Amino acid sequence: MQNLQGRVAVITGAASGIGRGIALACGRHEMRLVVADVEADALAAVVAELNAAGCDATGVVTDVADRLQVDALAKSAFVRHGAVHLLCNNAGVIDDNLPSWECPPADWQWVLGVNLMGVVHGIEAFVPRMLASSEPGHIVNTASIGGLVTSTANTPYTVSKHAVLALSECLYKELEARQAPIGVSALCPGWVATGIADADRNRPEPRDLGEMEQVRRERLRSALGAGMAPGAVGELVLEAVQEGRFYIKTHPHWDHLIEERFAGILDGRRPAATRLPRE
Repeated sequence: MQNLQGRVAVITGAASGIGRGIALACGRHEMRLVVADVEADALAAVVAELNAAGCDATGVVTDVADRLQVDALAKSAFVRHGAVHLLCNNAGVIDDNLPSWECPPADWQWVLGVNLMGVVHGIEAFVPRMLASSEPGHIVNTASIGGLVTSTANTPYTVSKHAVLALSECLYKELEARQAPIGVSALCPGWVATGIADADRNRPEPRDLGEMEQVRRERLRSALGAGMAPGAVGELVLEAVQEGRFYIKTHPHWDHLIEERFAGILDGRRPAATRLPRE
């Protein structure tokens, strides 16, 4: 989908971080926007920022873990604009980095509910409508470098992002088999300067962090703070959409980590020992 001007984009998790970066990039390309987030005040601020820049933007408060709310988002977008050309299933959260056997069920439910089922709900709500419109379109699902490699950190998050990548690859093949005019991309960012380390501000059932969890969270905040600007990620996303590229990697100099993982798979002896660089 090379021509973006005047097209309609829907972005979840748009009130901050990568979602906001994508939304601002879409605005610079003169797209019409429907932005969604669970944080009402932050979402209103982004909509005001976009409108002040001359964009046609509206906000819909949406919890992507709730299938009915995502369907309402789709209905709102299609009623207002008659079509959706770019769907960015971007909303995401991260857990508190406990060993997998210590993660309480609530951690798994929250992380998978947002990161994986949020994408599933977006596909269920939007793809049938996009197919029915017969207009060109593109879907971008936000995975992570954590969907391409594994480490010893944030197991529910890593599991969710591997699932999002597999789902995206399957969706790509399904739409291709139908010869549908809808492309698919998987965004696999490394360190990006976002506030995802504090995503539990929106957690339905907050819990207190232990001392070690607080130390790990501070390390995550530090790594993210030195990461790529979200606006730069937004531009990479739109470049990939225009080029019809599936894998969107923000840190191609980390490709050796992906190679090491698949070398371990082919060797069959043990998983690669992956440590993400700080830059």
